[in-house]
Amino acid sequence: MTKYIELENIGSGTFGEVCRALDTATGGEVAMRKINLQGPRKKGLNFNELMVMRMSRNPNLVHCVDSYLVDKQFWLVMEYMDGGTLSDVISKTYLSEDEMAAISRECLQGLDFLHSNHVIHRDVKSRNILLRTDGSVKLADFGLFVPLTPEQSRQSSVTGTPGWMAPEVVKGQPCGPKADIWSFGIVGIEMVEGEVPYWIETPVSHQLLIATGERQKLQQPEPLSPWLRDLAALGKILAIPPLPSCHSPPRSSC
Repeated sequence: MTKYIELENIGSGTFGEVCRALDTATGGEVAMRKINLQGPRKKGLNFNELMVMRMSRNPNLVHCVDSYLVDKQFWLVMEYMDGGTLSDVISKTYLSEDEMAAISRECLQGLDFLHSNHVIHRDVKSRNILLRTDGSVKLADFGLFVPLTPEQSRQSSVTGTPGWMAPEVVKGQPCGPKADIWSFGIVGIEMVEGEVPYWIETPVSHQLLIATGERQKLQQPEPLSPWLRDLAALGKILAIPPLPSCHSPPRSSC
């Protein structure tokens, strides 16, 4: 209770509010999430996040500094990313293609690390991508992550944020690491156009469009470089073969 001095609330994640705090021992700033541990399912997901953050000493994943049980709360202390979320940046400014490329590279390196360790994130979106003013880009909010064993290479629960869900996730079909790549494809469109596809639709119609493989494409591709058009269309750079058990989404869906 005395080790950290809370400075301000900086947002919320899937499972709790996040504040900026001062570590009185080091004088450095940290981000601290206070999570109410009510219900066995919620507790399990929170400790999932702690497990993946502690195992993931990777430059593209947010680091866990420490953790505490305080009364009925779980305090997760993380490194502080002073540049905010990618969602904040997208809402305030236009990203150049070089900036989009740099962000994409860092995020995909983080996903590659998770996937190579048999973990899927399941909630890749711009609000879960954090930036720092030194140029660092890191994935965060692992409360929905799932570890996959060789025998269990797919998950079938409908989990995540609707606008970024892959078709197989929306339909409750088995999904694996490719679902994270689909979600990052949506982030790519968001970086270009400032919003996710179908943002004006209701949540139900939005998910229906995704589930039926409705073509998600750039609204104004003409000013963009051929490289970026290929990236956003999952053409040459992020082409993903469909899962055998799923309805095949169009190659240009992300």
